[in-house]
Amino acid sequence: MQRLLAILAFYKPFVVWSFIVTAIIGFFNPQLAPAIVTKLFLTVFAWYYVNETSNRRKLTFYKNLGLSPLKLFSSMFVVDCILTIGFLIVFKEFT
Repeated sequence: MQRLLAILAFYKPFVVWSFIVTAIIGFFNPQLAPAIVTKLFLTVFAWYYVNETSNRRKLTFYKNLGLSPLKLFSSMFVVDCILTIGFLIVFKEFT
C-alpha cells in the first residue's frame, strides 16, 4: 500500500498536464491507440526529464522505498492509461 501511495504521490504533479493532453487528444482524435502511444511518448519524455535534471534527487526517495525508476514510470504509465481510457470513453459518449 505504501508503494502505491508513493507512486500516486510521484504522479500528482503530472496529473494536470496529463489531463490537458488527454483533452486535446479527445477533441482532435478520440481514438484509444493514438492516445496510448502519445502517453507512452510523454512518459518516456518525463523519465528523460527527471533523469537529466536536478529532479533526479527525487528518485532517491523512491529507490529507498524499493521502487526502481523503471517500475515507477511504468506504474505511472499504467495509471495514466487507465485514466485516459476512462476519459476518452466518456468523451466519446457525448460526441
